[in-house]
Amino acid sequence: QVQLEESGGGLVQAGGSLRLSCAASGRAFSKIGWFRQAPGKEREFVAVTWSGGTTFYTADSAKGRFTISRDNAKNTVYLQMNSLKPEDTAIYYCAASMTSALTTSRAAYNYWGQGTQVTVSS
Repeated sequence: QVQLEESGGGLVQAGGSLRLSCAASGRAFSKIGWFRQAPGKEREFVAVTWSGGTTFYTADSAKGRFTISRDNAKNTVYLQMNSLKPEDTAIYYCAASMTSALTTSRAAYNYWGQGTQVTVSS
């Protein structure tokens, strides 16, 4: 059974940091990414990393502040978020895909976690 379990969300002040974790189990994935959904908005792509763990892509809104990484031994993907802003407030979802093509489309991701809430206060 495929499972993606996020953790690490919480409440933080603007300028602070959080590290999200996504533990994957059940099968191997070509790439695992992070999306987020703020209240009243569409779910948007944040970052993705491929199975080797050395290749990644980050959305413009996250570049310079968020870093995605992967520990293959633990089958876990991390999202280190620094210099957080109130507009980063959202539910953050981990998503996994069986295909290797670079895509920021939600439709390309086959499996999703339940999400973890990140709230940044001003």
